[in-house]
Amino acid sequence: MQNKTRIHAHPSLDQDQFDRIPDSLVLLILNKIADVRSLGRCSAVSKRFNSLVPLVHDVYVKIDRVVTVDGEYDDAFNLSSPKPRNLFSHFLKLMIFTLSKPFHHLRNTNGGLKPLFPQLSHYSPAQVLKNFTHIQNLRIELPAGDVGTEGGVILKWRAEFGSTLQNCVILGGTRVDRKPASTEQQTGLEDNGSIPESFYINGGLKLRVVWTISSLIAASTRHYLLRPIINDHPTLKSLVLTDADGQGTLSMGLEQLKEFREKPLAASASSNRTQVPASNMKLRYAPYLELPGGMGLQGATLVAIKPSPVGSSGSKSSRKEADAFVCGAFDGPHKAAAKALMKRRTYLLEMNGF
Repeated sequence: MQNKTRIHAHPSLDQDQFDRIPDSLVLLILNKIADVRSLGRCSAVSKRFNSLVPLVHDVYVKIDRVVTVDGEYDDAFNLSSPKPRNLFSHFLKLMIFTLSKPFHHLRNTNGGLKPLFPQLSHYSPAQVLKNFTHIQNLRIELPAGDVGTEGGVILKWRAEFGSTLQNCVILGGTRVDRKPASTEQQTGLEDNGSIPESFYINGGLKLRVVWTISSLIAASTRHYLLRPIINDHPTLKSLVLTDADGQGTLSMGLEQLKEFREKPLAASASSNRTQVPASNMKLRYAPYLELPGGMGLQGATLVAIKPSPVGSSGSKSSRKEADAFVCGAFDGPHKAAAKALMKRRTYLLEMNGF
């Protein structure tokens, strides 16, 4: 007959072994989760999780849809519409983002039973993140890109901000081919690296100007709307605001966030966005680029933008940093396109602040 001590569980095994895991390890796991909705659900698991969730360092917020103060939803605020409407006047009214209900379970860490978030169907990112007290790395994803384009057009941008614009690069193309062009077509389009005269006649230059201005307005508007989040979270070391379409990305590092807090933000006189300073632009163009993976980009354009230096033409080190930013701004075929365009002839342009 078996000994009774082997039949019955040992009393020590009745304890919850998970409680023996230190808080530091649990926080490490929660940081890997990052997604703010999943963290909201985790907070409802136990009192311990509820007290640890607000201490996570890495947070990812995905916004499903945009609601204006007038109550108009995505249909009236169609960010991906091929015909740009009065997009930015709508975007300036944007104050509310849709998130889901898991945050009803988050409760105050001071022992009260009052929910961490109000019982509302819509929350702003600032509201959702208010009770996360140790955020270091924050990534926010909008539901769609801000700049409407015609069908077949590719437009991507990346911008770095401190208290104002520091760097911006825009990559565009009028058409993407899945099959590379014929040898005859490539020979006819490559020429000597100069922009063909037809570029100025058929509206090519005007289209690139529209891309540039629209991308800068989108970036400066996003930057302006980040003010309450940055001010509420002094522990932030990196902040990225992107969109599900992968059209535009705004990024801020530790030094840029510090500058944002220390220097007054210059708002545009015409709207609620950060003022874009007077800048120098380097435009590079190729009628056709063959990219990896059997892709081809027609009307390929790269515009690198940097604020005009005061009292100098800019140091060699700053130019190298700007070139490194351009080459590292995109991934995959778009990275290859940017590097190929960097070898093309450069055309210098100047732009007043707006």
